[in-house]
Amino acid sequence: MQNHEFERLPVATNRLQPARHFAASYAGEHVAGTEFVIGAMFVTWGVGTSDILLGLLLGNLLAVLTWALVCAPIAVNTRLTLYAYLEKISGPGTIKLYSIVNGALFCVLAGTMITVSASAVRILFNIPPQVNWYPTDAGFVAVALIVGAVVVVIAAKGFKRVAQFAEVCAPWMILMFFAGAMALLPLLASVTSGIDGINSFADFKVVADQYIWVEGDGELGFWHVAAFAWVCNFAMHGGLSDMTVLRFARKANYGYFSALGMFIGHFAAWICAGIMGAGAAVLLKTSLTALDAGEVAFQALGTAGIIAVIIAGWTTSNPTIYRAGLAFQSLNPKWDRVKVTIVTGAITTIIACFPFVFSKLMDFVSIMGLILAPIGAVIVTEHWLFPRFGLTRYWSFYKNNYTNWAAIIAWGGALVTAILCYSMGVHQFFLIPPSWIAATVIYLLLAKIFGAANHYPQQQAEEQQLKQRVADEAKALALQSSAAKTVSTTKSLKLVVLAWLSIISLIVCAGLAMASWQQHLSLASFQSILIWPSLIYFVTATLWAIEREKQDVLTANGASA
Repeated sequence: MQNHEFERLPVATNRLQPARHFAASYAGEHVAGTEFVIGAMFVTWGVGTSDILLGLLLGNLLAVLTWALVCAPIAVNTRLTLYAYLEKISGPGTIKLYSIVNGALFCVLAGTMITVSASAVRILFNIPPQVNWYPTDAGFVAVALIVGAVVVVIAAKGFKRVAQFAEVCAPWMILMFFAGAMALLPLLASVTSGIDGINSFADFKVVADQYIWVEGDGELGFWHVAAFAWVCNFAMHGGLSDMTVLRFARKANYGYFSALGMFIGHFAAWICAGIMGAGAAVLLKTSLTALDAGEVAFQALGTAGIIAVIIAGWTTSNPTIYRAGLAFQSLNPKWDRVKVTIVTGAITTIIACFPFVFSKLMDFVSIMGLILAPIGAVIVTEHWLFPRFGLTRYWSFYKNNYTNWAAIIAWGGALVTAILCYSMGVHQFFLIPPSWIAATVIYLLLAKIFGAANHYPQQQAEEQQLKQRVADEAKALALQSSAAKTVSTTKSLKLVVLAWLSIISLIVCAGLAMASWQQHLSLASFQSILIWPSLIYFVTATLWAIEREKQDVLTANGASA
């Protein structure tokens, strides 16, 4: 059977993907339905406006740097999935344990995202909000199953289809977060004492301090916000799960595209979601904790808000189920990735029927990062620190060990360190640094004792083979780039027309949001009109993506001729 996704082998040079796929993937995955949940939860934290804004800036910057300087270089250098590379470092016994833990956690995370999408669909059927850990309406279960089925189909198609789906959806979703905030901020301003509108940042801060991020007497502050913004995706960047995605990148600096997800998604979208959540609570005269993501988006954007939450949940759960499928497929190389992904998606969809993580999402993602981070530390230690300390990379593989006990003990020791720190009063958002350091030190010491200090006959050949593969890849990419420049870049008239129709549709959506912001258009009128340019965008953008793929194939064939 042809290896379509290179589950066990380095990705072939001709299967590496262009920059736009990664830009779209990160923007689509992190401008997501869960941003409605997290952005709204910030409102309930009792953290002041300044701490929220500055804390998110610092934390998201740390996340981008971890993706770009830690995860992406290792992914591009090895061209392997996390699971294939970890098996080489730690043996089949270690990878089986890790893949079960990793896959199960990603299933729960993806289930949460499907739940978020279902929270929007349930509005169409007058199903009550699902804010408990268990479903309270059979109709919601049916909706979650249908929504999950769509997600599974896309995830089973592989990385390229997941990225293309995000490429179409991301621009519109980003705009919807801004549009929803602009639509409801004037409402919040109208009930805020001391101002007559939003005419400056000072006016915005007055509104935010009174109705959005109302500072309380809680223990959370700037450093907690910054730490959460960094650790909420630590499983992907510091835990190296995104090696699975970034192994397809032509260059390691594609890791910086994570900034689109962090600063548009985990900064701007969280801020906008907080504004929408506060505005929806005022409109409905209720507590924000009684509302789900679908209700918040519907109050801000009307029918377009329902579509926004559905698609936002899809674009996040697609790559998450893709990662989980690869994790479980690594348990047995003979298993077909597509079939494993479908089974994984089915399990995930069942989990989505029980929205227990929905209300505890912040706790879950930080705990998930904490559990998976030590393995990231082991890989980073072996990949980068071993040569600097004169130790042999892949020593356990050379010794034919079924299990790398140095890695297992380092993993367990890191988790024990985290538990001890937590028992001494360290907040859970701050536990990853000490556990990472513990895993690094323990693994260095034990690996040296267990055999990494020795030299093996295969080592030199292995290093030479890696250098040769990297050199051949660089040469092939250079030839591809040179040949592609000689191919005609004339675009078909159809492609140009579709692209401009898509752009114009987005401009119309932005214009409607601006008119609502300036109160030239009522909230109800804004919501009723917004759906039409949105639908035009999705039709034209989808046709544009299909046409562009045809053009890319023609260009690639011309370059290889």
